[in-house]
Amino acid sequence: MQMIIDGKNTDAIGGQSLQVLSPNDGKAFETIPRGRKADVDLAVKAARQALSGAWGELTALERGRLMIQLGQKILENHEELAQLESRDTGKPISTSRADISALARYFEFYGGGADKVHGQTIPFLNDYAVQLVREPLGVTAHIIPWNYPAQMFGRSAAPALAMGNAIVVKPAEDACLSVLRAAELAQEIGFPPGAINIVTGLGHEAGAALSQHPDINFISFTGSNEVGVLIQQAAAVNAVKCTLELGGKSAHIVFEDANVERAIPAIVKGVVYNTGQTCTAGSRLLVQRSIFDDFMVRLAEEFSKTRAGTPDMDLTCGPVVNKDQFDRVNHYVDQGRKDGLKIVAQGTIADGVPAGGYFVTPTLFSAPDHSSCLLSDEIFGPVLVAVPFDTEAEAVALSNATSYGLMGAVWTENGGRQQRVAKGMQAGQVYINSFGAGGGIELPFGGVKRSGHGREKGFIALEEMSTTKTIINFHGE
Repeated sequence: MQMIIDGKNTDAIGGQSLQVLSPNDGKAFETIPRGRKADVDLAVKAARQALSGAWGELTALERGRLMIQLGQKILENHEELAQLESRDTGKPISTSRADISALARYFEFYGGGADKVHGQTIPFLNDYAVQLVREPLGVTAHIIPWNYPAQMFGRSAAPALAMGNAIVVKPAEDACLSVLRAAELAQEIGFPPGAINIVTGLGHEAGAALSQHPDINFISFTGSNEVGVLIQQAAAVNAVKCTLELGGKSAHIVFEDANVERAIPAIVKGVVYNTGQTCTAGSRLLVQRSIFDDFMVRLAEEFSKTRAGTPDMDLTCGPVVNKDQFDRVNHYVDQGRKDGLKIVAQGTIADGVPAGGYFVTPTLFSAPDHSSCLLSDEIFGPVLVAVPFDTEAEAVALSNATSYGLMGAVWTENGGRQQRVAKGMQAGQVYINSFGAGGGIELPFGGVKRSGHGREKGFIALEEMSTTKTIINFHGE
C-alpha cells in the first residue's frame, strides 16, 4: 500500500518500506512506505495549498456534504475495511465491523455539524458592532495509535475537516491499512487534493518530523505519556496548541447495593474488549468489603469464559498487536504473582491458533491493597485487579490513587451516592451503572492529570479544531 499526498498514491521519497506483521502469526503480509521528513514536508505543503485553493474555497455546507458522502462510501466498503482492520490488528471480526461502523458515524456526525458552528454578537460600547467568528486553525497534524486505527482516524480527522482544516495524518506503523484505504475512498468521492494527506512511517522519523514541522497549526496525539511529552514540547517550540490523550487506569467502584447481574458482564467486557488494548479499559476493580468474596466468586465464573483466538474465530479477544506488547502484558502477569496477588480466574487461548501469534491469557487478580504496580501502571492488556474497600470516602480516594484520570464507573442504586462519587472521581468521563470504552461519538471525551488534556468527540471537538476571531466594527461618526 502507498501513502496519500496531494491526492496521489505515492511511495516514500527515499524508496524504503516497512513490513507489516500479522499479530496472528508474527509473519509479514504487507509493506508500507517508510516516510520521513521530506515526505512530511510534501504533505504539509500540499495541505497548505489546499487551504488556499479548492478545499479552502468550499462552504461549510459543501464540506459537510463531502464528509457525509465519505461516511456512506465507508459503509458501502464496510466488509473490506473490517477485514483489513482485523488482519492488521488481530481484532475479532465483529469488533472490527463495529469499528468501521463507528468510522462512518464520525464522518456522518461531523459532516452534519460542519454548517452548524455559529458565531456570536457581543454587546459593547455605543457605535460599535462586535462579532466573534470561528475559523479553521489551518494545517492540523494527527498522530494516531495502533489500537483503534479506523476509529481514531475518524475521531481525530473528521472534526478537523468539518471546521475547514487541511490535515496530515501519521498513523501507527503497526496498524494503518484501514486508514490508508479510507483516505483512498475520500479521493474517489472528490475530496480536493491536499485536504487529506497520510504519511506512513516510524514514530521517531515521520511522527517526529510532523510534530516539529514549523508550518503546522495544531497537533492531535493519542499514545504514551513519554511520546506525549515530546509532542507537547514540539508544539511549544512552534507556539501551536495540542490535544493529548495519553492513557488511563480506569476504576470501577462497586458498592454493596449494586446490581450485580448488570455490573459483572460490563466489568468483564470493559477490560477484555479489544484484548484490553484500550486507554479507557476498566482495569481496576474496587468492591465494597461486605460483598467482596461473593462478588469475586460470581465475577470469576464470568471471567473464566473469556477466550482469545484469531479474528475469524470471533471470540472474546484477539492477539495483542506485536511482540513488545505481548512481552509487556506477560511481564505484568508475572509481576502480579511476585507481588503476592492471587489469580482468581483466567480465560483460555483457543485451540488451533497459529504458532508465533501474540495471544495472551485474560487474567483476573485479587489484591489485599492498592500497593502493587498492577494497580498504578497502564498494562494495556486483558488484566483486571480487584481490591476491597470499606467506606465511600475510601473508594473515591482509591479511584484517584493513580497518575491517570481518563474514565471511571460507579455501581450503586443510591442516587445521592451516585452523584457524590461521580463528582469526586478525577476523570474526564464517569459512568453510573454502566461502562463504555470511551463512550459514544456524541459524548465529549478526554482526560485529566497524566491522561492528557483537550477534548475530542461531541460538538466540543469542533471548538478544539478551530480558533476564534473578534471583529470590532466602529460605525459612529
